Amino acid sequence: MKVTDHINQAKDTLVSFEILPPLKGKGIQSLYNHLDPLMAFKPAYINVTYHRSEHVFKKTPDGTFQKVVVRKRPGTESICAAIMNKYSVDTVPHLICGGFGINETEDALINLNYLGIDNVLVLRGDAAKNETAFLPEPGGHEFAIDLLKQVTDLNAGKYLEEDLKNTNQTKFCVGVAGYPEKHFEAPNMDTDLHYLKLKVDMGADYIVTQMFFDNEKFYAFVKACRDIGITVPIIPGLKPIYTKKQLTALPKIFHIDLPTALSKEIMKCNTDEDVEQVGTDWLLHQSQELKKFGVPVLHYYTLGRPHIVAHVVKQIF
Repeated sequence: MKVTDHINQAKDTLVSFEILPPLKGKGIQSLYNHLDPLMAFKPAYINVTYHRSEHVFKKTPDGTFQKVVVRKRPGTESICAAIMNKYSVDTVPHLICGGFGINETEDALINLNYLGIDNVLVLRGDAAKNETAFLPEPGGHEFAIDLLKQVTDLNAGKYLEEDLKNTNQTKFCVGVAGYPEKHFEAPNMDTDLHYLKLKVDMGADYIVTQMFFDNEKFYAFVKACRDIGITVPIIPGLKPIYTKKQLTALPKIFHIDLPTALSKEIMKCNTDEDVEQVGTDWLLHQSQELKKFGVPVLHYYTLGRPHIVAHVVKQIF
């Protein structure tokens, strides 16, 4: 079932969760242990992230170095299938530009379609850890809007091999990312919103935002989107804070601001347990206010802390 169908049929705000695939070497049970406490809340869907491959150089016996591709979290397609099979819940795999050529992307989309997956979240993805800026794979997409076009082309039955006849049309519901505090590479918010509208005009069905900790910034983002004619659902992305290190790590990695009131409360904490309590209370307040605002879905980035999210969601739904 498509994300937009869930939203259109709902009478109230829905809940969804985002998870990481297990690290290579970990079994599927580690994922189930993560999801089990969350499934009691009957999420509309589960997002499954994709982390691009990395390149490392390994020394060979003759003393030279060989470039080796490493995938630390393989199996997004199979993870989605496993979740659907065990929990009978829809999944939203992330589809990224980095690390993929266009033919590999088409093959991934075909496989997802075979599995009966109706949704994808289209992202450019981050730069590789050994790169200072994002570099596309040779023969791959440079921008998310190009990846979006490939998905919408497939939805129209247009494959890379143009001479294919009587092709099957896929039916992906496509989400794209929005940034209440602006994408860090955009020169200004107006430019960022311009490209977001282009994605919607090209066929994006909904927007899910980068994490934020100030609801006022989300409200302003929604208004700015509506003012330029973006009418698709806008879903807020939410994340708990649980360590002091995140005061510096989150702004550095995700290019976001933390409200002064939140950072002051965290700085008063003596232990990470105290920080977790502050972060939980903040997330609960954010969620309550956003639900009152009438957001279609509360989307939680669980990222290893399902118990915090479960505690919050229990008090909301």
